[in-house]
Parts: sequence; C-alpha cells; structure tokens
Amino acid sequence: MNRFLSNATNRIDAKGRVSVPAAFRAVLVERGIQELYCFQDFTFPAISIGGPDLLERYERQIVGEDPFSPVANEMSLLVHGGGVFMRLDSEGRLMVTDFIRDFTGIASDVTFVGRSDHFQVWQPQAFHEAQAAARRGLGLKRAGSS
Repeated sequence: MNRFLSNATNRIDAKGRVSVPAAFRAVLVERGIQELYCFQDFTFPAISIGGPDLLERYERQIVGEDPFSPVANEMSLLVHGGGVFMRLDSEGRLMVTDFIRDFTGIASDVTFVGRSDHFQVWQPQAFHEAQAAARRGLGLKRAGSS
C-alpha cells in the first residue's frame, strides 16, 4: 500500500515526541521519504505532512501563476512561510514542536489522518468535529443514527 489511509491517535511522550503509526511509516519507507515537508493546512487546524514531492507540487502551482499576482504571493506565503522540513527519529517518532502545537492546539494527544499522498496531524477533538461537519456537509449520517 502506498497511500496514507485511516486515522489513529497516539499520546505525546514526556520529551515531546509522538510515534507515527506503523502503517504511515511503512508508506514513508515504500516511497523513500526521509525528509518530511510539513505545512499549515489551508483549511483545517492541522499540519499536513508529506515528502519533498508535496512541496514541489505546490511550487509547480505557484510557478503557473503570474509571479506578481496576489494569488502567487499568497500561495507562497502559505506554502513557504507556513512550512518546515522535519525528520522522524530512529524510533519513528515526530517531535511535536511549537510550530505544530501553536497552529493545531495539540496538547497531549495527536490524531494522525491519512490524506492519500500525505497525512495530517490534528488535535483529536478538532479532527472529530471536522469529520462530523464533513459528513453533515455531504448529507451522511453517523452509523447507528436514524
């Protein structure tokens, strides 16, 4: 499997690290991703994480715009000004930095959410609320509700 799917919640340890789910680490290995591009999501209070190809995809979009346009400048502000490179440690843990905490509101637990070619880290309650809002927006009901 070479896509990030599903979601899982893990606790942050005393040193501020959180274990990335094994299924997500397996995708990173399969794709040969060692350096992670992390940026503040454009819509949700989440950090999106992928390989350098994720940054390149957004940069191709920026290059396609008039370099003097407000759109190109706003995109660069978000993609470059709201992004950092990070690495997992040898145990497959991600350091939950102020960059992540300040944008997401994450305190003690992290929800990892698969987004096909990348994944996101969320504050667990914010993820559940966003997922419920998405279901409502699509006119879907929760399991067990009538």
